[in-house]
Amino acid sequence: MSEVRFGPGGIPDWLEPMVRYCSRCGGLLGFGPIEGEERDRLSCPSCGFVSYVNPRLVVTTLPITGRGEVMLIRRGIEPGRGRWAQPGGFLEIDETVREAAVRETLEETGLRVEPGAIVGLYSRLHAGVVVVAFEAQIVGGVPTVTRESLETRPFAPEAIPWPEIAFETSLSALRDWVARVRPDLPLPDLTTIGRSFGG
Repeated sequence: MSEVRFGPGGIPDWLEPMVRYCSRCGGLLGFGPIEGEERDRLSCPSCGFVSYVNPRLVVTTLPITGRGEVMLIRRGIEPGRGRWAQPGGFLEIDETVREAAVRETLEETGLRVEPGAIVGLYSRLHAGVVVVAFEAQIVGGVPTVTRESLETRPFAPEAIPWPEIAFETSLSALRDWVARVRPDLPLPDLTTIGRSFGG
């Protein structure tokens, strides 16, 4: 079972204040059994609307240089400010996952990329997100400092600063990528690398 603390609405505590009212009629939502549902849900006793609270999709890339290094950003915003992660962000309603990967990478690094294979899909329950990580070829641009990144720099697979990685999902994506491109390298035990701000 996850370590996420669930509030009275059956959702993470930090999200509960944002989903108290029905988006259809404005009534106060209640949490409990719903006919035809296998689990308790948030629903509106006034109009019967069921409020499904689903994770959001975060699209990321592992931008790879011509020398086989991965470009990471030192995050300039919370969560994880000052720690390393791959560039990425939320999928917008009017774009594909590949379009989002290209846009987010350009916004956060100044690099233009061509997404390739999916490295993996990762759940971050504390944040209510699912993260997709693409391996991506750098096809242009120049590494740039942005509002969201204090620094952008390449790391060889053997030089990834594992204890300084921001998120469990980033650790997992990088570990999966290294296992594929450099199977000769020893991989870190991710359970020994603590995260103090939610995965």
